[in-house]
Order: sequence, then C-alpha cells, then structure tokens
Amino acid sequence: MSPKMLLIACCDSRVDPAIISDCDPGDLFVVRNVANLVAPYTPDDNHHGVSAALEYAVKTLAVSSIVIMGHTRCGGIEALMNGIVESKVTEFIGPWMRVAMKAKERVVRHFSDHPPAFQLRACEHASILLSLENLVTYPWIRDRVAAGSLSIHGWYFDFEEGEMLAWNADTHVFEPLVNRRDSVPGLGVGGDEGVE
Repeated sequence: MSPKMLLIACCDSRVDPAIISDCDPGDLFVVRNVANLVAPYTPDDNHHGVSAALEYAVKTLAVSSIVIMGHTRCGGIEALMNGIVESKVTEFIGPWMRVAMKAKERVVRHFSDHPPAFQLRACEHASILLSLENLVTYPWIRDRVAAGSLSIHGWYFDFEEGEMLAWNADTHVFEPLVNRRDSVPGLGVGGDEGVE
C-alpha cells in the first residue's frame, strides 16, 4: 500500500470515496467518521482515531495530499444545527459534533436570516474549512505544508447535482473540481481534465 492521498470523508453510505473517485484499492488512504471532521491537535491519553490515522498517513505513508470531503444533506451537520451538542440524547455523537461548533457559530452569526436549508449547506462548507484549519494545528502537518511536501484540500460532494466542488483559497468559494463539459456523461465526474 502506497497511497499518495489521505481522504477524510463522512461515514454516510451515499458518499463512498472509492466509488466517487473511481479509485482502485490502495490508491487512497481513507478515514471515515461522522461529518468528516478533524479535531484540533491534542496529544493526550484519550482515544484519537482520526489523529492516529493522520499521523500514520503523514509520517509513515508520506502522503502528499490530504483531502477533507464533505457532502450535501450531511446528517451529522444537520444534527449539529439542530442542537445535538447541547442535547443529552446521545453519548458519543453530541460530544463528537462539538468539534464543529465553531462552524455552526460562524453560520449562525453570518446567515441567521437565511432559511434552514441554506444554513445547513453553509455549515457543511464551514465544517470542511474548520477541519482544514484544524489540520494545520498538527505540527508535523503544518511543517510539511510550509515546506511544500504536503498539500491540504477541501472538497464538497453535491450528490444531488452529481458535482464535486473544491475550496479555492484565492476566491474563497467552493468551485467545480471538474469542468462539466469534460465530465463523463451520466456520472457527473470526469477524467483528469481540470483536476488539481
């Protein structure tokens, strides 16, 4: 196994990274969790499954890129927006979704007058950006990004439209990763044209 990319995706069955990316076994090192979250660097004695996978991918496999891939209609983000963190209904989901509270707070602060569906999508986007911010709290990721040996990316799969969007740090917008005119008919994703 010598993947060049670590892809952190949601555990939602509608967004299987290998199927979406049309990759072969071994092409990607994949981590899936509720809402595709990365918590900030916190070296302690608690259980850190995502952090352990990050460390293995970066330090042992020497991946050259990390992608955080969110998606439309994310149940974890919807639960976050509906107050799961403040609720005592779940034992693990609420505390896990606390990782994305800053994303929710940003959305509420900037888009409180927008409809819930707009806020949900905005929070799905904001949680990807928050996970990108959290990635660079890991010193061995931050150092590699600064040295140019590792790149980090935010992707958003809109399965309703069949479109993969990528965060453009220059324009501050999620933009199509693949130009639709270059895409394979019926699949919504294309070959290598337009892929960064």
